[in-house]
Amino acid sequence: MWDRIQPLMPADPVRGRRWADHRRTLEAIAWKYRTCSPWRDLPRELGSFQTTHKRLIGWAVDGTWERILAAMPAAADADDDVGWTVSVDSTVCRAHQHAAGARKRGRGDRPEPDDHALGRSRGGLGTKVHLAGDSHARPLALRVTAVQAGGAPAFEAVMARIRVPRIGSGRPRTRPEVVLADRAYSSRAIRGRLRRRGIRAVIPQPSDQVGHRLRRGRAGRRPPGFDAEAYKQRNAVERCVNRRKQWRGLAMRTDELAIAYGAALHPAAILIRTRR
Repeated sequence: MWDRIQPLMPADPVRGRRWADHRRTLEAIAWKYRTCSPWRDLPRELGSFQTTHKRLIGWAVDGTWERILAAMPAAADADDDVGWTVSVDSTVCRAHQHAAGARKRGRGDRPEPDDHALGRSRGGLGTKVHLAGDSHARPLALRVTAVQAGGAPAFEAVMARIRVPRIGSGRPRTRPEVVLADRAYSSRAIRGRLRRRGIRAVIPQPSDQVGHRLRRGRAGRRPPGFDAEAYKQRNAVERCVNRRKQWRGLAMRTDELAIAYGAALHPAAILIRTRR
């Protein structure tokens, strides 16, 4: 796994101190979020917890984690190992009491939302993770919002983050062949965007939309096409969510900052993608 990740890691700076060992840093992040342990309980052989935490957030700010996650499928795409039947879904993550207490407004040098991607629902304080995965149950794009945020408003932002570079020349691939989603994503706006990009949408209609269309008669137009057989492949995104929730520190959020929690989702996704 490390042989695939190492070439994608940033090079040492030209001036100043050298980076701490990248492999040890990645192992420290994985240990922390796999076990859901406090940062100060990081084993001594994995290095300083301050350095690891600073690296986690610093690489989120400069986009390093997103670049590594985007570069991972490049070799797989060259081998036709990326399933471009993409499924989109969201999942709720409960927040621990340690996740609360951050200042209302984040620092100016960090892209931190004012609400820290924390909100309240019937289940209490929590965060919602929106993700897109390929047909092999491997993540392609991630986004974090407050728990009360709907999945449909975040759909466009998640789709915009799908970006798979090509080995050699050519622009990165950003357009799937098919997009699968549940009834929560059934809207005229989403279907229209996918149609304009030449992407086939496989999204069932909820009963209220069906009833509204039938009441309008001819003005309701024809129902959108729906491939029930292709929709069965949507279980891939459910399996992708389950793999992520095997990391206890991601299944329950303990980070005060949304940028820290969102950054931790990327190493988990990177390690999941390396298990081909």
